[in-house]
Amino acid sequence: MSSQGLLRLCTRFYLLAFFAYLFMPLAVMGTAAFNASRFPTITPWQGFTLNWFAALYQDGQMWQALWTAIAVGLGVVALSVPIGIAAAFLIMELRSRARTLVYGVMVSPLLTPGVIIGISTLIFWRPYGVTGGVLLMILAQSSFIAAYVMLLVMARMQRFDRTLEEAALDLGASHLQVFRRITLPYLMPAVLAAAVLAFLQSFENYNTTVFVRGFDTTLTVYIASKVRTGVSPAINALGIILIAVTVLAAGLYELRRRAEARRAARQAPAAEAGPALAQPAV
Repeated sequence: MSSQGLLRLCTRFYLLAFFAYLFMPLAVMGTAAFNASRFPTITPWQGFTLNWFAALYQDGQMWQALWTAIAVGLGVVALSVPIGIAAAFLIMELRSRARTLVYGVMVSPLLTPGVIIGISTLIFWRPYGVTGGVLLMILAQSSFIAAYVMLLVMARMQRFDRTLEEAALDLGASHLQVFRRITLPYLMPAVLAAAVLAFLQSFENYNTTVFVRGFDTTLTVYIASKVRTGVSPAINALGIILIAVTVLAAGLYELRRRAEARRAARQAPAAEAGPALAQPAV
């Protein structure tokens, strides 16, 4: 076998092992949701059943934890996205040491353990009468999730042509109009990606949330608390539903993206032919 053939074989084996490592746990989890066993396992197989989906529907505490997690995630998006965008604009406008200082301050929560953030947030807000709950979870999670938003927006801003803003200002546009009609549309892909990332980071967070939740419980904390008493296969059923929703959303987005690309490809020849048809004959 030649060296190129050996390289292709090794690459295929590596990709196979990599995707197996990623998707085998999901496959096992999904299969366990249809096993009649009282425990979330695929061995021994005790028969096919859909009872765990019915048990999931009847688990009021789990649904309450899910809605709480969604509410906290939306609150984190509403708070961390504006903070991250503002921090990105501030850092991009600063120079030399001030820029390095502000950047270090904004990124430092990412390097801080979630346990420390949760405990410090609880201690800081307790004298003001905030001892836990949805509001404190939003504040605690936003303190470090805003840094993710800032990094994504900064990465997009580094490729932005600032002369477009200067040209708009020279033509009489206000700073608000420039931001709304030029800067924000350019940053919108990064902003949307940052919003999705912020929601997912909030949805799966445990280390920070467990210290500031008070009497409220998110889905991650609820599942972790069930581990001590025995996890029901209904958790696997919920996992299948979440995976299905995610795959469906990704598929719809990809179909929309391809439709827009085909529409742009059809409009491009017409736009190029228009000026040519408008030129007078010599």
